[in-house]
Amino acid sequence: MLFMAIASGSIGAGLAYFLTSKPFQQRALTAQEAEIFNRNQAEISAATAGLPELTRPVNILVMGTILLTGDLPNAPEVPREGYLAQVEHNLNGMSDAMLLMRFDPLAKQVVVLSIPRDTLTNVPTLGQVKINAANYVGGAPLAARAVSQMLGNITIDRYVRVNVQGFGQLIDALGGVEVDLPQPMKYQDDSQRLYINLPAGRQRLDGNRAIQYMRFRQDGMGDIGRVQRQQQFLRALISQKLSLSLIPRLPDILAVVQQNLDTNLSVEELLALGAFAARAQRQQFKLVMVPGRFSEPWEYSLSYWLPDTQRLAVVMDQYFGVPRHRFGAVEPGTSDAAGVRVVVQDWTGQAPFRQRAIARLQQAGLTPIAGDHLGQPTPPKVTQIVAQNGDVASAERVRAALGMGEVVVESTGDLDSDVTVRLGLDWQRAVPGPKPELQSS
Repeated sequence: MLFMAIASGSIGAGLAYFLTSKPFQQRALTAQEAEIFNRNQAEISAATAGLPELTRPVNILVMGTILLTGDLPNAPEVPREGYLAQVEHNLNGMSDAMLLMRFDPLAKQVVVLSIPRDTLTNVPTLGQVKINAANYVGGAPLAARAVSQMLGNITIDRYVRVNVQGFGQLIDALGGVEVDLPQPMKYQDDSQRLYINLPAGRQRLDGNRAIQYMRFRQDGMGDIGRVQRQQQFLRALISQKLSLSLIPRLPDILAVVQQNLDTNLSVEELLALGAFAARAQRQQFKLVMVPGRFSEPWEYSLSYWLPDTQRLAVVMDQYFGVPRHRFGAVEPGTSDAAGVRVVVQDWTGQAPFRQRAIARLQQAGLTPIAGDHLGQPTPPKVTQIVAQNGDVASAERVRAALGMGEVVVESTGDLDSDVTVRLGLDWQRAVPGPKPELQSS
């Protein structure tokens, strides 16, 4: 009995150490750096008889980094046949992808705020620069300070950094992700050995091709087009791969990318976050983006994404609980339906289908405009009402006016819209008139 008691105590202590350890952190933070992520002292998770559970809302800064050999003049050139000439296992490059994720057990939702890499902001010690430079200069702590300052002094609890190799390995470990490309993607840059060649249509992307998809910028939208593809890819990943069966495999999956991953999350916290996300339904994931506009050529010598402070205040208040007064924003009054910017897109290319939708919205007091012909090889079965800036109330008003469709919170619609309508097969079947040839997955 004494032997069993000692053995059980040792196993329990070992398990507790494993759960509370940070095996995926590349280096220990200094006391000053750690303080940036410890502003909220309350525990994130608690392990009981079952899986660890979240105990409060958690904000996590996620960065996808890339460091090319050309960025480090003294770095040895590593011959590679393949996608990219990159410094191996380095996480200190520019942050090509930047997300602030909020896992909120109180609101029962996961919010993902995409921060365009070209966002002009004040980075401590650097001044007014593109926000992607923060990680390159000061790593995750400086990046967290810059993001917090830009977003109303929001508390950032933890960080995750993964580089290009790690992202590709992660997608391979998950078995790939299916996406639908409306147009082929082709690009070649011999200086970086960056070669992108993806055909149009629905296809499963392995790690290599997922990197190509996520890094493509030659669509006329620059970095914002890439942000939208990141959200589309994330939505596909959530719907196809995220389930409770994944949680026990999480440490093993992360071990595959350990050399290319850096996070101050403990194992217990990772399991709690994974379990919470796996239980969430698709509609509980809200994907938004820092609202703003492209800079004009005469404003700056470089191209920037300029945040719209008033609209950003609304997003941060609604989804992250940051008071609007921190942005100098006033509380909104009663919204005017006619002031809601609605863009109607379709896949048929036939004006009558879009015009009937526009007419119905006008009857409801809205002022819609015609958008792009999407030309999707597999159009949505259900009309999508995209709350471009997270304004669910306006999106629901549009849905009620059309009499059909589903509201999704993501920033993949028209940049100049508050709400983007993507007409689907349900709309095509509902309206009178000749029917175009159906093509659905």
